[in-house]
Amino acid sequence: MAAPGKVFSLEGRVLKIDTAQDLEAHIGPLRAMEDVEEVRILGNTLGVEACKLLGEVLATKKSLKIANLADIFTGRLLNEIPEALSSLLTSILNLPNLRTINLNDNAFGLNTQAPLVAFLSSHVPLQHLYLNNNGLGPHAGILIADALSQLHKKKEEARKAGQDVPYLETVICGRNRLENGSMLAWAKAFSLHNKIKEVKMVQNGIRQEGIEQLLTAGLNHATELKVLDLQDNTFTVKGARALAKVVPFWADIQELGIGDSLLGAKGGIILADALSKGQNPKLATLRLQYNDITSAGVKGFASAAKDGLPALKRIELNGNKFSEDDESIVALQELLDERKEEHGGDIIDEDAWGVDSLSDLEELDSDEEEEEEEEDVTVEEKAEKLVKEAEEAQEAPTVQLKDDEVDALAKKLERTGI
Repeated sequence: MAAPGKVFSLEGRVLKIDTAQDLEAHIGPLRAMEDVEEVRILGNTLGVEACKLLGEVLATKKSLKIANLADIFTGRLLNEIPEALSSLLTSILNLPNLRTINLNDNAFGLNTQAPLVAFLSSHVPLQHLYLNNNGLGPHAGILIADALSQLHKKKEEARKAGQDVPYLETVICGRNRLENGSMLAWAKAFSLHNKIKEVKMVQNGIRQEGIEQLLTAGLNHATELKVLDLQDNTFTVKGARALAKVVPFWADIQELGIGDSLLGAKGGIILADALSKGQNPKLATLRLQYNDITSAGVKGFASAAKDGLPALKRIELNGNKFSEDDESIVALQELLDERKEEHGGDIIDEDAWGVDSLSDLEELDSDEEEEEEEEDVTVEEKAEKLVKEAEEAQEAPTVQLKDDEVDALAKKLERTGI
């Protein structure tokens, strides 16, 4: 975050800015800021002409490091957004210090992917990307991931040319219906951007085959990963085995979120066993709510916390299938309370320590059968299934920018260099 004197903000003013003239009433202070490092436009709605003018002004701000353009198209027509977004992204493409771009909560979908793809494949300084709740879908998800793979190539070329180029460290891409169909592309992107430190892809409808691909062919390369949040997708035993296989590679992992992901009783035991090996010494927060984890799994996590996770201070287990007075839960609570007393300091954030509230535990159904992973499925068959889903995703009908608009944008970006 930039120093207060270097921030221009219209955040949360709920302004409806349609034209360049509308924007002029608010943009004066930004024009006057020689060394602005952060702009916050979020929480307003901008029309095409307003975006053109904003882009022109931003293009002159070579010191800009952070552009927060979240939630700026509420109420706009579908055919307005591509041109408006193109005006903004094309204008800021050449800013040499722009490391962080936040486009959360903008309804892009597949119809608006062209300017986004053009920017993401070309903006070499990009370090932190926030694309949450954009309605992408699997086809646009593939295009975004492929753009990031192309970005890696351009970053490497720039490094060879002697430029100081940051690694891509943050990708936040949740609530976007990425699904299995885009996981081959995302796995490839993460295998290339292997210095990534934070990945959050919650609530994307990714099933166990896609989770397996993402983990074992992508994030397994991310040996500097600190935060991984894949909550509200579908793991099952297959995903749990994949996670157990790759988690030893993440020696720096501090936060792991797998809540509401159908790990199941077996999956919980498998993950607990992997975490007990002592290869994740910095893991502090473990989110495992609503996963059908049973007493046996809790016992495994209690053992892992004691012997293999010396930095663990918070574990979330509400919504699973065990008793609140389970002896392993009591042991976990006592262990984490001891650590809080020893390491918590004078000012303690209670929500960062201990076991979460267990107010919504489920009863174990003795007749319930846990879903088993598919037997005798070859690697080739798994890959073939994911390729088929990727092809189906790309066959989805869409309304695109007019061809001449896309071509003009592509040509403009081809002429642009960092």
